[in-house]
Amino acid sequence: MGGNASKDAISEVFEEDWREIPMSKEQYLDYVKNYQLHHDEIQQLRILLHGPVGAGKSSFINSVDTVLQGRISGRALTDGTFGDSFTTEYRTFKIQKEVQGTFYPFAFTDIMGLEEGTNKGVTVEDIKLAMKGHVNDRYRFNPTAAISDKDSGYNKNPSLNDKVHVLLCVVSAETLSLMKPEASADQRDEMTETMRKMREVRLAARDLGIPQLAVLTKIDEACPVVKEDVGNVYKSTYVKKLIEELSAFLGIPPSYIFPVKNYHWDITPEDVSDRLILSALKQMIDFGGDFVNKHM
Repeated sequence: MGGNASKDAISEVFEEDWREIPMSKEQYLDYVKNYQLHHDEIQQLRILLHGPVGAGKSSFINSVDTVLQGRISGRALTDGTFGDSFTTEYRTFKIQKEVQGTFYPFAFTDIMGLEEGTNKGVTVEDIKLAMKGHVNDRYRFNPTAAISDKDSGYNKNPSLNDKVHVLLCVVSAETLSLMKPEASADQRDEMTETMRKMREVRLAARDLGIPQLAVLTKIDEACPVVKEDVGNVYKSTYVKKLIEELSAFLGIPPSYIFPVKNYHWDITPEDVSDRLILSALKQMIDFGGDFVNKHM
């Protein structure tokens, strides 16, 4: 951010929280650990993550796993550099419960990131086909061509269990900063194109009736008061503004956008970060449950 006025603006706080985290960590954990899915055709709610390269999709999956396991997890491979998407496959992650061999009734599917241009990142068509259940696990994406029914990774007859039940848009606070006037024209053009693709995915999900949420990652890197204390997240005027901007770009209501601090630097779980992650997870589970109940 450039200029003293901008630095002052991102450090402003409200006297009171503009949003409450309604439950304690223990209450969230109790809800998630006791959640049961009552549907004969579905073993797990499938939550598909999509968003720009470097948004923190894989890190969010690891962060959920970290909270539920009570220790730092790194099952979804991540990369600390920016550039091409580190995730290249369609990969589903089940989260193991305390009893060996048992899993939570929801799973996260990670995909290649969206990028500007026609030959970079996952294609919008691939995401649309994935939402319909046509992409098999471990399919390696081809940025130059969407999957076809002739590919070995194409699922011609998807079951309800193969289809996506919740679409989760993952965007970092750093990404939104590239949409601002302080960024270069090239950076703004690139992010505008990426946001256009994300909006196209959102509309396709709407047509399929798939519920949608968003998480705003890297809030601690974007806002000094959150970096100082993550408990300030809902006092931060800047985080509130970023959520409003993301809502305007994508059309997702602000109440469906959850700011989170992924476990990237930390090596031990932390209560407020856990509660932010769990509040987003609970909403995903609730929305996914509502969606599949319509198909009973």
